[in-house]
Amino acid sequence: MNDKKMLALRMERQCLAAPADEAEYLALYQDCQPGQNVYWNGFGQPPTLSFRAAFDDLEFNRCRQVRRELIKGRFAGGNLGWIVPEDLELFAALYRKPLTKPTEVQLALLDMIEREGPVTIQQLKEETGLLVKALTLALHRLQEAFLIYEDQNDGQWDRGWYPFQEMFPQADLERFTRQEALEQVLLRFARRMVWFDSGMAKSFYRLPEKEIKRAAESLADKGALSTWGTGYVLAQDRELLTNLPAEPPRSVYAIHRNDILYKTQEPALKELVKPLTEGLAYDHEPLQYLLVDGEFCGAVVGHFRNGPYDLNDVVCSLPDARERREELLDAVRAVNFGKGPQRFLGEAL
Repeated sequence: MNDKKMLALRMERQCLAAPADEAEYLALYQDCQPGQNVYWNGFGQPPTLSFRAAFDDLEFNRCRQVRRELIKGRFAGGNLGWIVPEDLELFAALYRKPLTKPTEVQLALLDMIEREGPVTIQQLKEETGLLVKALTLALHRLQEAFLIYEDQNDGQWDRGWYPFQEMFPQADLERFTRQEALEQVLLRFARRMVWFDSGMAKSFYRLPEKEIKRAAESLADKGALSTWGTGYVLAQDRELLTNLPAEPPRSVYAIHRNDILYKTQEPALKELVKPLTEGLAYDHEPLQYLLVDGEFCGAVVGHFRNGPYDLNDVVCSLPDARERREELLDAVRAVNFGKGPQRFLGEAL
C-alpha cells in the first residue's frame, strides 16, 4: 500500500482534512466509540473529537448528555467512556464482566441501589459507614457487570446510581456474542482508520488480540475485509486506495492521549518519543503528540498540572522540523490556551 494514499484517506475519514457537519459528526462519533474527553481534562467534561467538528462539539455533546443521547459506562480496560444508547447491547457484549464471585460489600450496595435508587455515593457512605474508596471500587465492579448505572447527564459532582434494568428495561445484554460485536465494531474501525492491524485494534479496544484476529479473519472470509500486508482494509477500499491520487493535506495537530489516533498507536508512539527525550534534564512526559501531514513525528513534553501544563520542550523527528517550527508552535499553542513551550528541539525560546 502507498502510505501517503492511506494517510490521505484516513485524514478524510477522520474529518481532519475537512471538519464535519453535525450529520457527519454523529456518524464519526459512533464509529469511534467509546468516546472520551480530552486527556487530563477537568471533571465532568463531555467527550469530544478534537479538531474534527465544524462547530463546538463540547457544547454539542453536553446537550447530548442532558438528553441522554450519550450514556456513560466502563468499557475498554475498565475506562470510562460514552456511547450512544442504541449501541448499548453491542458494547455490553464486548465489555460486560458478569459478577460471578460477589463480595458482601458489592451485594449490600446492589441491594441498596435496587431498593432505594437513585442513591449517591454520599448517601451510600452515610448508610454503610464505608470509606469512599471502598465504595468506589465496589461500585465500579458492579458497573462493569452492567448491574448498576451512573447517571451523569451533566457535570454534577454527586451523581445518582440506578439499577441498570430500571434505566434500560429493554436492553438484551445477551443479544450479541463477543465475536459478533467485534465484527461490527471492526468494520467501523476499518472505515475510520482505513488500514489497521490487530495490534492497533487491541490497543484501542483493550481486548485480547487473538479474539480480534479471529473476528478480522472471519470478516475477511465473508468478503467484508481484505487483507493488505500485515493488516486489513475494507474490501471496497482496496481499489480506491490503489487508484487514489491524493496525498494527505499539509497540517499540524497536537493530539491528546485519549484521541483515537493516539490510542490505536500508543505502543509505537511511546517508542517513538523515547530516543527524542533520552537524557533530558527537565520533566519530559509526553503531553500531546504531533500529527504532521497525517503522521506522528514527535511530541510536546513537560509535566501535567491542574491548570496550564508545564510545556518544557517540543521534540520531533521531522528532517525539516526547524523549517516548520512556526506551524508546530502554533499547533501547540492552539491546545494550550495560547501558551507556548519553553524550548524547541532543546533550544530555549
